[in-house]
Amino acid sequence: MSGVHHPVESSRNGGQVSSRSWWIYRGTGQPLADIRLGDVLPPPPGWRDFDGGPVLPPVEAESAETDRRLGAVGRATPRQDPHDIDMINTALLLRRPLLVTGRPGIGKSTLAYLVARELGLGRVLHWGITSRSTLRSGLYEYDAIGRAQASLGQGRAGAPVPPEEPEDTGGRARIGDFVRLGPLGTALLPYELPRVLLIDELDKGDIDLPSDLLHVLENGSYDIPELVRARHREGQAEVFTDDPDQRVTVADGRVRCRAFPFVVITSNGERQFPPAFLRRCVRLDVSPPREDQLAAMIAAHFRDQGGRHDAMIRAFMERSRQNGGLATDQLLNAVFLRTAGVREDEEAWGELLDALWRELSGSP
Repeated sequence: MSGVHHPVESSRNGGQVSSRSWWIYRGTGQPLADIRLGDVLPPPPGWRDFDGGPVLPPVEAESAETDRRLGAVGRATPRQDPHDIDMINTALLLRRPLLVTGRPGIGKSTLAYLVARELGLGRVLHWGITSRSTLRSGLYEYDAIGRAQASLGQGRAGAPVPPEEPEDTGGRARIGDFVRLGPLGTALLPYELPRVLLIDELDKGDIDLPSDLLHVLENGSYDIPELVRARHREGQAEVFTDDPDQRVTVADGRVRCRAFPFVVITSNGERQFPPAFLRRCVRLDVSPPREDQLAAMIAAHFRDQGGRHDAMIRAFMERSRQNGGLATDQLLNAVFLRTAGVREDEEAWGELLDALWRELSGSP
């Protein structure tokens, strides 16, 4: 890693930010052409070293989704603060989840896509948390009803084959056909390089979900009980993953990672997490974007700007301060209307901005 050159980069406000010598992720938002992550990423700490296998090759990036969130490759992207980049690299080197907190709409989930694109880590696995999310739903789903129906259609004399004890008979549907790994379960497969996993808005989940995650994130492995029970008949099960049209082989019902995934967990700060969970995370509190960062965000999504929206950016920042924080996509919506040809008198445009830039508290 010491042989990698990290140049001095200019910031939008005229200053310079020197990349620290130990940084791997530089916060540019652009693919690194001069390094391969596998060549510069040092070995993990002994207590975070995993030995899953057989090793799986990298997965291709989902460019359309990444460009939708970040803008096309080659356009300017907001330059992150050195402290933020420090924490991202710390999580990367320690193989620990990155817990990102901050108000809604500030761009917390964007970090996962920035890291994946810059370091060439392929498609981002996205687990959006709801009140119904469970650890199992993040790991895998098992279609017991589909398995039972298949068994009823193929069993001898109409007798069903129990889903947990499938018969390994020629022509019969195998149990792996009814297992699909979730985003977390896919991220923990034994890939050669870390997958990027976004666990979005963890504080929306059940109060026990952070504690349930501890064992899996600490051990880097999990079992699929339906496959474990059937291992004497189907020791090698080919299952679906969270990546479209992808299948992998799971041996004896156990999944163990090799390169621990880069896990970004976002939180709106609406809940206190257990100390044991916090102890196992690297924590990053994201500050509201600066004027130069908002300008770079606009440049990433729109062409031929040249500072044309500086006045709107300043107005947005002032309205955000007054309303206790607005989301960055509220600014993008206004810029889009301007660039799409919406031309009204100042009074009408002001009314439109009032509608677009309403505070996020839900009050009228």
